[in-house]
Amino acid sequence: MLEIRNLIQPEDFSVEEIDEILALAQNIIDDPSKYSRTCEGKLLATLFYEPSTRTRLSFEAAINRLGGRVIGFSEPNSSSVTKGESLGDTIRTVSCYADIIAMRHPQSGAADEAAKYTEVPFINAGDGGNQHPTQTLTDLLTIKSLKGNLENHTIGLCGDLKYGRTVHSLVKAMARYKNTKFVFISPDELKMPHQIKNQIKGHAYYETNNLDEVIGSLDVLYMTRIQRERFEDKSEYERLKNCYILNQSRMKKASQDMLVMHPLPRVNEIDVEVDTDDRAVYFKQARYGMFVRMALIMKLLGLDIKSKHIGNDNKILKLVGVDISG
Repeated sequence: MLEIRNLIQPEDFSVEEIDEILALAQNIIDDPSKYSRTCEGKLLATLFYEPSTRTRLSFEAAINRLGGRVIGFSEPNSSSVTKGESLGDTIRTVSCYADIIAMRHPQSGAADEAAKYTEVPFINAGDGGNQHPTQTLTDLLTIKSLKGNLENHTIGLCGDLKYGRTVHSLVKAMARYKNTKFVFISPDELKMPHQIKNQIKGHAYYETNNLDEVIGSLDVLYMTRIQRERFEDKSEYERLKNCYILNQSRMKKASQDMLVMHPLPRVNEIDVEVDTDDRAVYFKQARYGMFVRMALIMKLLGLDIKSKHIGNDNKILKLVGVDISG
């Protein structure tokens, strides 16, 4: 049980706990109506200090589909942050109102700081260029659902590997599964940080700036956006922004069962012509994100689905006159 726990980075959960979340997410996919009242009376606070589409809306869709409700803000200017309120005071206050908190913040390390002050389960919904653990759970569910397992895969990560919090979290998570190989594809200026590579010792990895030379060997190609908001020197962004563009010509060099993933939003790094390719699963990936966040919310709130539904079913049976005494 993950009750009264925080999720700051993927390593906060054991492999067994992650597998438990993924299994529950798959159960929700298979029978979503079974879980539609699980979070009745529960409030999720979404505190988004940085713009978001998929993460914020999937969290809000998740709690609503579970029968709960959402409070919070989608940009800091609508909160007391504009008056100078500290992060700690905001978290303390929101903990008085909500049962669980999800926060997106542009500053690396903000999630660790916020977790010091929470009195309810806290979820890091992305902190600067650091971590994005719920995207990682989304990615793991996508790979497991479409590939059948999380072992023995060669994962190519392409684009902004320096500032890309999604790839940082994914690499660290996939390194916990057997026989994972990594191919890091980036310009020299945006290479995978040494601290991430140091954490995956024991797993083979290869670094290159040439997507074409490695695409044929990949089981998964994880494309990323060159993130304009992470560059202080905007001229450097302009120089690098189109360094990798995945198109149908490149897709012809890939295996027929390779998955193309992307945390979205995309800019120019995946041509829209690739969208019709069966190997392009990034919009499926976005949908999986809602289901995995539903499972995560349930687990962190300590909700026992089986016992809850047995109780509900028994009430129904009694109402229709069925003897359940055994």
